[in-house]
Amino acid sequence: MATEKLDIMQTIKDGVRYGLKNFFPLLLMIILYMVTVWIPYLNVGTTIGLYKAVIGIGRGETIDPVAIFAKENFKDLSGFFLLLGLLYMGVTVACFFMLIPGFVMGIAWGFAIYFFLDKKVSPLKALRLSYDTTFGNKWRIFFLGLICSLAIGIICGIFAAIPKVGVVLCVIATLLCTAIMVAIEGVMYNFFSKKADKIIEAKPEFVREPVEEDTTPNVETEA
Repeated sequence: MATEKLDIMQTIKDGVRYGLKNFFPLLLMIILYMVTVWIPYLNVGTTIGLYKAVIGIGRGETIDPVAIFAKENFKDLSGFFLLLGLLYMGVTVACFFMLIPGFVMGIAWGFAIYFFLDKKVSPLKALRLSYDTTFGNKWRIFFLGLICSLAIGIICGIFAAIPKVGVVLCVIATLLCTAIMVAIEGVMYNFFSKKADKIIEAKPEFVREPVEEDTTPNVETEA
């Protein structure tokens, strides 16, 4: 069975469109994140909120900047930290084999956090799902990132060379390019998400049980 290939040019086109559409909401979200990132515990929820925003942008949705403070972002912190630990530990170990395997695994597992948050799969299965869905597309992901990086460097370099207003134009271009890069990441995830849906449909054991909320009633001691 042939592996469905990521369309690089279409991904860039969709990323530009969705990035511009969400430029101001995303800019406000990033500002809110930077203001609160120093607050312990809260910064975990806002980080998860940013990942969820990328998922929404990739689907063409208009994001809500204050969604990074949503209570549901704190639902499964243990699984989130476990996934990060497995991800970074695995890539680090792979880097011991002359770096290239670590780079490859970094691409292969690059969407694991999105699958964990969006598809409600366990940390280990999120890594497996990311690996399986990106199979046959790793070079396309790499070249897409390379093309975008070169384009940003060239654009910012041209603007920076303009006398007097170059710095201002360079800052504006950097902000716009950041929004577009975030959107491209989301569009890529949306592509692999559809492949993941087929895998999950064939293997329902991928889905994890929902995290139950604490329903224990609060007992107040009377004076």
